[in-house]
Amino acid sequence: MSSEKPALNPLESSDIKKHETQHVESDDGKFSESEIGSQETGESNYYINLPESLQHMTQLELKELDKKTTRRIDLRLMPMLILIYILNYIDRTALANARLGGLEEDLGLVGNQYQICMSVFFIGYILFQVPSNLLLNKTGRPSIYLSVVMTLWGAVSTCTGAVQNFSGLLAVRILLGFVESAFFPGALMILSSWYDKKSLSLRNSILYAGSLVSSAFGGLLAAGILEMDGLGGLEGWRYLFILEGGLTVLIVPFAYFILPDNPSNTKFLSQQERDIIMWKLRQDLGNVDDSDKEAKESDWQGFLHACKDIKVWLLVATHSFLVAACGVTNFFPSVVQTLNFNRTTTLCLTAPPYMLAVFITFFWAKHADRTGERFYHVVIPLLLSLVAFIIAAASLNTGARYFSMCMMIPALYSAFVVILTWISNCCPRPPAKRAAAIALVNCLSNSTSIWNAYLYPASDGPRYLIAFCSNCGFIVASIIFAVGLRMRLMVLNKRIERGTMDWQKEFGKGNDGSKISEDFRFLY
Repeated sequence: MSSEKPALNPLESSDIKKHETQHVESDDGKFSESEIGSQETGESNYYINLPESLQHMTQLELKELDKKTTRRIDLRLMPMLILIYILNYIDRTALANARLGGLEEDLGLVGNQYQICMSVFFIGYILFQVPSNLLLNKTGRPSIYLSVVMTLWGAVSTCTGAVQNFSGLLAVRILLGFVESAFFPGALMILSSWYDKKSLSLRNSILYAGSLVSSAFGGLLAAGILEMDGLGGLEGWRYLFILEGGLTVLIVPFAYFILPDNPSNTKFLSQQERDIIMWKLRQDLGNVDDSDKEAKESDWQGFLHACKDIKVWLLVATHSFLVAACGVTNFFPSVVQTLNFNRTTTLCLTAPPYMLAVFITFFWAKHADRTGERFYHVVIPLLLSLVAFIIAAASLNTGARYFSMCMMIPALYSAFVVILTWISNCCPRPPAKRAAAIALVNCLSNSTSIWNAYLYPASDGPRYLIAFCSNCGFIVASIIFAVGLRMRLMVLNKRIERGTMDWQKEFGKGNDGSKISEDFRFLY
C-alpha cells in the first residue's frame, strides 16, 4: 500500500472541505487572490501556492489545462527519448547479434576474449555516469548535451564495423561505454524534472519500452542485415555496426530541435503551462524552489549528500542484484540458440519475450502509479522471474524452456522500471542529490555486467546451469534489500508524522522543513 497520505488536489477532486479551505470559490467559480488563502495564516491547502497566472481559474479549467499541458509534454518529450533509446539499445546489443554472424571467427577471438570485449564496455559506462549527470544538472540544457554525446556514440558504434582484431574491438568497446553512459541516467533525470511522482513510473516504463522494442526488433533487423554477408566483400556483422551506427548519427542530432530543456526555461510552453507544471512538482514536496535555494547545495555537495544516504545504498543493492540477473539479456540470442533452431529462426524467437515485456511493463507501471505503491510492484515480478530461472535450469524441454524465457524477460523488466522510479521517490530533492542518486544507482548496478559476462560461456549451454542458479541467488538478494528499503522508508515516515524528521539531513543543509508539504510521505 502507498505510504502517502491522500492530498487535497484540485486537479483530481471537486469536493473541497470547507474547514480545510475556508474560501474556495466565489460566486463566479473563480479563485481570487484573497480566496486562495494567505501564507501568513499557515493554512495547509493546495491553493495557497497557486501561481498568479492560475489564480483566476476554476477547478475545471485547471484540470483541463493540466491535461493539455501534460499531453503537450508527452508528445514533445517521450517520442524522441524513446527513439534515442531504441537506437541506443540496438547499438549496444549489436555485439551479441554479431556473435551469431561469425564475429569471433573473423576477428580470431579465442578463449574468453569475447567476454572481455563484452564486459569492458561497462568500465567507461560506469565511470562517467555520475559526472555526466552532475554536468547535465549544471548546464540545464539537456537538448544540447544529449544531442552532442549521442551523436558521438553513433559515430563510435559505426567504427566497430572497421575493427580487424581483438585489440581494435577492445578499444572501440571501451570508448563506446564512455559516450553511451550519458543517455540513460540523463533521460531519467529529465523525466523526474517534468513529471510528478504519480506520473513518473508510467513515463519511465514508456521510456524503457524503447529498449524492449529495440531488443525485440534488433534481432529481426540483425537477421536481415546478416544475410548481406559477402556483399561488397564485407562480412555481414560489419554491415550490422555500420548501418545501425550510421542510423544513429543521422537521427540523433534532431533531438536538439525537439527535446525541451527544463520546465523553468523551456520555450515551447506558455507561461500558464510552465506554471502548472512547476506547481504540480511543488505539490510533491512543498515549495521546492525555496527549499532548494535554502539548501544551497553544489553538485559536489549533492553527490556527497547522496553517498551519505542509506536509502541510496539500499537502492544500489536492490537494483544491482536485479541487473546482475538481467545479465541474461546480453546473451539472450545465445540462450535462445540452445533451443537448436537455425540462426534466422533463433533471432526471430528473441522478439516475442521482449514484445510481451513492452505491454506488461506498461500496465504494471501504470498500476504502480495509480496505487502509489512500490515495494510489492518490485517483489512480485522478482518472484515470477525466480520461477522462470528455476524452470530454465531444471528442464531441457523446448516448450518449457521457451516459456521460461517468455516469463523471465517481462518479469525482470517490470521490477526494473518500478525501481527506477523508486529512486526519484526516495531522493526527490535537492536536484543535485537526485541527479547523483540516479547516476549512482544506475552506474554501480551496471558494474555487475563487468563480471556477469563470464557466467555465460558457450560450453555451459544448453542449461547455463551456473548462470541461472546464480540469477536465482541474485533475485533473492534483491528481494532482501527491497525489504530493507521498505523498512527504512517506514521509519522515516513515522518520524515525519511525529515531527522528529531531520530535514537538513534529508533535503540539504539550511532546509528546516518549513517549506515541505505536511502531506509529504516517502512512497514504499
